[in-house]
Amino acid sequence: MKKKVLLMGASGSGKTSMRSLIFSNNPASLTARLGATIDVEQNHVRFLGDLILNLWDCGGQDAFMDSYLSTQQSTIFQQVGVLIYVFEVESRNKDKDLEYYRNCLEALRRYSPDAAVFLLVHKMDLARSPKEQVLERKAEELRQASGDVPVTVYGTTIHDESLYKAWSGIVHTLIPNASVLSRHLAVLAHACNATEVILFERTTFLVIATSNPPAAPTFSAPPPLSSTPSSTGSNGFTSTSASTGTTSSVTATSQHAVNVPEPRETDPHQLVPTRYERTSELIKAFKYSCSRVREEFHALEMELAEFTAVLDELTKNTYVLIVVHDPTIETAALRMNIRLARHKFEELQGDSLI
Repeated sequence: MKKKVLLMGASGSGKTSMRSLIFSNNPASLTARLGATIDVEQNHVRFLGDLILNLWDCGGQDAFMDSYLSTQQSTIFQQVGVLIYVFEVESRNKDKDLEYYRNCLEALRRYSPDAAVFLLVHKMDLARSPKEQVLERKAEELRQASGDVPVTVYGTTIHDESLYKAWSGIVHTLIPNASVLSRHLAVLAHACNATEVILFERTTFLVIATSNPPAAPTFSAPPPLSSTPSSTGSNGFTSTSASTGTTSSVTATSQHAVNVPEPRETDPHQLVPTRYERTSELIKAFKYSCSRVREEFHALEMELAEFTAVLDELTKNTYVLIVVHDPTIETAALRMNIRLARHKFEELQGDSLI
């Protein structure tokens, strides 16, 4: 299943730099070497089994834009799943940028009326006024220019995690079973007594799905789990809680489900809001550092006073991060549950590590 993604915007707005950073694993420091895109560059990125992103990076010079909107209009705008239009925050040609954008929306409405539209106000690090005010003003301006077309606006820069937040949000809309993945991540979080479980795409490390807060899952649950340490329940997961000598079942309404964590001082809803995209950025930087010394990144474990985290391969196209605040839970138990969960997520994603 292919999803066509158009990446458009004026020349010099930063389209190719962000594509290089997200999809080619290049650090921000190397993007200055990239030249302007000539006409259209296509890339195919595999996501979650049979989902393939067909990314069209469209050069933003006036001659190319005029061609896209005339002789190439049907080719460019047919069967589009997502349009990503990039605006430079301090553009000197604002009126021309908006005119081209409106024309692109008209062509998109004609050939792909169901396409989602995302607007990236890029190079926010160059904003002269307070960034929040600049983004709010620019977002309102773009919404007015969009008319009745629903749009999602992000402020981005290649120099922080904002780009990962935007692209994770974009990719999330293209994954047909994202909500199903989230529900199964909630089961995994519950089995591990985890604060949070996060699923990343392997190459880009964009966030695909996250678990719910650690409580009994709110959907049909697997058969009963044994609460005996190191025992494997019939849902395939290993209980990580202390032994109580009893057996309980996980249901949507039960308040006595096994492994339901006690209230913690760290409320998952009060964790750092940018933790997902910040993690993406840090892991990508670490992977790049590994490649520079000719080492391959495989997995990561962290045992700190505040929390324990395990990042490991889940399927051939994904990594999973499990974060727990219970100091009694061992990383070996988390890794075991990742192995036990692998088969189910291979089925959900249609791929395998083999």
